[in-house]
Amino acid sequence: MKIIIIGCGRMGSGLAMRLVRSHHEITVVDHDHRAFDRLGAGFSGMIIEHDAMDKKSFTMSGVEKADGLAAVTGNDAVNIVVARAAKQMYRVPKVIARTHDPRYAELYHKLGIETVTNVTLGIERISELLTFSTLDIIHGIGDGEVGIVRYDIPPLLAGHQVKDLTVPGEIIVLSLTRKGKTSIPTLGTTLEKGDVVHIAVEERAVDRLKNEMRTVGGG
Repeated sequence: MKIIIIGCGRMGSGLAMRLVRSHHEITVVDHDHRAFDRLGAGFSGMIIEHDAMDKKSFTMSGVEKADGLAAVTGNDAVNIVVARAAKQMYRVPKVIARTHDPRYAELYHKLGIETVTNVTLGIERISELLTFSTLDIIHGIGDGEVGIVRYDIPPLLAGHQVKDLTVPGEIIVLSLTRKGKTSIPTLGTTLEKGDVVHIAVEERAVDRLKNEMRTVGGG
């Protein structure tokens, strides 16, 4: 995935290095060239020294081809302007913003932008949100009213139970594969990182399943 990170502070640099290790195409934008020292000499992504508020920074970063953007500078005003532009002007599919002032959270929510606060948890949370794959229905039943979805359990869902992803009559976890062994889970089965689940979901409930996964994961 092509992901743009605005701000190379502690959160931005940590996020960039995490995503590069996962083989994503990363571009980091910051107005201060010294900030890029946090990335280390082995960083394989692209760095752009430019003011994120300048429209040119979007062009330079290739935002029109981006799969996701994270605005994680230390300035809430900058983050909201950049995130809003990415979402509304450039139609970036996944936009995440860091917020220091909780009063901004409601505004972000109205704009359809996910937010994070804590640095350590924020890095993991943003990484999960940006790389959250669209749920692919691998098999349709009937005329497609019900689909079977395969999903790899990410770290943020580990420790939760199958019941947290279940909506009676709409979403049911059919099977769980762990360390090569497949079984039928109960509602009380605890999920672990690396588990693979197959889920039956009604067509009208696919968006709800995505929201359930994000909500359970801490969004």
